[in-house]
Amino acid sequence: MLKKTLITLSLPLMLSAYSMPDLFDALKHHSQTRSDDALVKKSAIYEDLADSKLYPKINLFAKYDHYTIPTAMVPLPPNHMLSLVKDPTKPSQPFSRNTMVEGASFSMPLFVKSIFTMADKAAAMQKSAKAKKHINLLKNEALIVGSNANFIYLEALQKSLTLKEKSLLETKKTLEIKVDNGRAPASALYKINDGLNQISIAKNNINLQKRKLISIINTLTGIKLEAPISMDVNGKLDSSKGFASLEPLRVKVAADKLSVKAQKEKLYPTLVAHGMYIFSQGTAYNTDKSIDEDYGNIGVVLNIPLLQMESYSEISLAKIELHSSEVELEKLSDELSSTSQMLEESLPLLDNSVKLYKQSIDDKEQLLRIAKLNYKNGRLSTEEYLRYEDDVVAAKAKLYKAEASVIQTKMQLAVIYANNIEEMIR
Repeated sequence: MLKKTLITLSLPLMLSAYSMPDLFDALKHHSQTRSDDALVKKSAIYEDLADSKLYPKINLFAKYDHYTIPTAMVPLPPNHMLSLVKDPTKPSQPFSRNTMVEGASFSMPLFVKSIFTMADKAAAMQKSAKAKKHINLLKNEALIVGSNANFIYLEALQKSLTLKEKSLLETKKTLEIKVDNGRAPASALYKINDGLNQISIAKNNINLQKRKLISIINTLTGIKLEAPISMDVNGKLDSSKGFASLEPLRVKVAADKLSVKAQKEKLYPTLVAHGMYIFSQGTAYNTDKSIDEDYGNIGVVLNIPLLQMESYSEISLAKIELHSSEVELEKLSDELSSTSQMLEESLPLLDNSVKLYKQSIDDKEQLLRIAKLNYKNGRLSTEEYLRYEDDVVAAKAKLYKAEASVIQTKMQLAVIYANNIEEMIR
């Protein structure tokens, strides 16, 4: 288990009109998530299709037939035919050249083993789709949190550059007086101006990076932030369920196993019930009178496959797909094992880095105050003084970057272990 920590980002951020829950709620209703909803609904339909094959099929039909010679409107038993032959003019015989037929038919599987297995497979695929939707949501939530953490880092770095700029401007005022009085060379002023210009360049580059982060969050949520959102990250992670992010693939492997089983079961005997009722109308060929006849049947069919080359090929294909899924699961499991170990080992090192950088900043700020005093008294060159200014900003940049890395590392582990990110972020 990871060490319990609480990281509070208490940087002087601009007030944002949004909160992290707002971003999470927007993500759930944005197109990125709705596309996964469509896949879940699609998998549910496939399950319904598989189950529907277990129900009877009932059809109504009607047809009109014209024959070149009088044809029986219904099948006639031999004894009935003999009575008609004795007197071909009386009564009207059920033979007609034009026949209107209406009726109904039904069929229902009594034993088709593969149908039940395919229904189980469809249910497994729906479960996999739901699990994939959940993991994709966690990945996008982690990306939002990580992007916001980087946004905070850049905002804090920009503020530290502003403080450095303010410090250099104050130094510049003092230096300008010295240059005017001939107490300092003009080259020193050029160096200060170059330092100010470098700050402007750095700020501009930061703004470009911020635009990219804003675009990422906007793509996922439809919300365009103007400032980062202050957030607290509870560092508690639960790894008791192992690599829960692999659940969609695990369920898919189970579904592929059912697919192989179903293809094999297509070679099993099947038992299907069927029936039909027909009502025929026509004109008797011997009397020209309208007549109607009806008949029906009901029965069962036992079908025993003997040679099904197509089924053998489908079995082989299903086995290949199963093997591919199993290899992919093994591959991702190995990758996550290595990645999670590296991330967990990195966390205490990153926490230690944060502590060290904070101490380093305190020390460098003290050195900068001394350097400023020495520079004003002429005991320090401009280059040396600027190095102290740069050291403070560099140390702060490393601190903010380390804090952002802690958050991003925890988000990566949260996705791997399928933890509830919304409960971790406040």
